[in-house]
Amino acid sequence: MKIETYEGTVENGQIRLAGDVRLPEKAKVYVVIPSVEARPLAYVGSPRLAHPEQAADFKKEIVEG
Repeated sequence: MKIETYEGTVENGQIRLAGDVRLPEKAKVYVVIPSVEARPLAYVGSPRLAHPEQAADFKKEIVEG
């Protein structure tokens, strides 16, 4: 398998190769990203009652009609 390396940048979510590089349609490519820090994903925790002793105030009643 022949391997070639091209440099490029990401613009608006698209990879733009530097220079006048043309690749054939459906060409198999591998993307290697050097020196990029991974940003931590946002964490959304489960809601908690500020006063757990008030949990009875949220009791549901099911009424069949």
